[in-house]
Amino acid sequence: MASCVGDTARALACRDGRAAAHLKLVSIFVIFITSVVGISSPVMLARVFQGKPMYDKAILIIKCFAAGVILSTSLVHVLPDAFAALSDCHVASHHPWKDFPFSGLVTMIGAILALLVDLTASAHVDSHKPSHYTPIGTQEELPTHAKKLTEFRVETAVLSVSCPDKQGEELVKLKQRLVSQVLEIGIIFHSVIIGVTLGMSQNQCTIRPLVAALAFHQIFEGLGLGGCIAQAGFNFGTTAYMCFMFAVTTPMGIVLGMIIFSATGYDDSSANALIMEGLLGSLSSGILIYMALVDLIAVDFFHNKMMASAPLLKKASFIALTLGSVSMSVLALWA
Repeated sequence: MASCVGDTARALACRDGRAAAHLKLVSIFVIFITSVVGISSPVMLARVFQGKPMYDKAILIIKCFAAGVILSTSLVHVLPDAFAALSDCHVASHHPWKDFPFSGLVTMIGAILALLVDLTASAHVDSHKPSHYTPIGTQEELPTHAKKLTEFRVETAVLSVSCPDKQGEELVKLKQRLVSQVLEIGIIFHSVIIGVTLGMSQNQCTIRPLVAALAFHQIFEGLGLGGCIAQAGFNFGTTAYMCFMFAVTTPMGIVLGMIIFSATGYDDSSANALIMEGLLGSLSSGILIYMALVDLIAVDFFHNKMMASAPLLKKASFIALTLGSVSMSVLALWA
């Protein structure tokens, strides 16, 4: 309780509504610009270099960097903040929050929900697979007396293989698009929490370093999500919409937080605000952990034919994964 009183005294010394409002207005423009730069860079590079010899390998390395960023975001940024919010003295001194580790529980629920979405989508994808096709190697040999039908049967065999191959590529693209969309949902949860918390805060000592840190945070997170969007191959309209939503979510959260505070005087350090922050943060953390480990890292490192046939590419991808996770983790020193 003594530490809680000390924290409150330090917060009161830094409270300045006018200075905080000025910093928040600056942060809206800075975070929007850095978000646009972060998410649009891999998307534009993918469109410029599409069809070039190194395009597929470059996209794979960008995606591995993205996986590292997203894994670090969930484990180093989102989850610790959620635990801190629910273990704050304003929350942890009351039932039932002091009796049970709700952050871990809700994180697990988020991962299970992501798995449920994955299973549902996979079942939908499987239902659209061709019900029957026979590869060339298993075609019955042509009778010797049916030579006139040989050309027709060969053409039929070729079609029976090429159509499933094209359908297989479409199914892979569908899976990649689903991963990108679920990933953006998890990141948007996280961005809204950051924005609303910053918008409601009147503590200029907290806001000032947070603006610079969040600018870099949005660049790296944008690179991560943008790499996944680039590989998914959405049309221009969908790509632009997803990039726009990522870019405006945190600034809109800041504006929403400012409106909530001005209308209600609701304190971002109140018990209810901390509980909401902790629960939403835990949920988004579970989603991001599942997506990073299962749909990004496991898929690329264990089920990607291009990586399996090129040991050098696998090493480069692992280095990119490590760089992404380290870069995002270092930002935890400031945000």
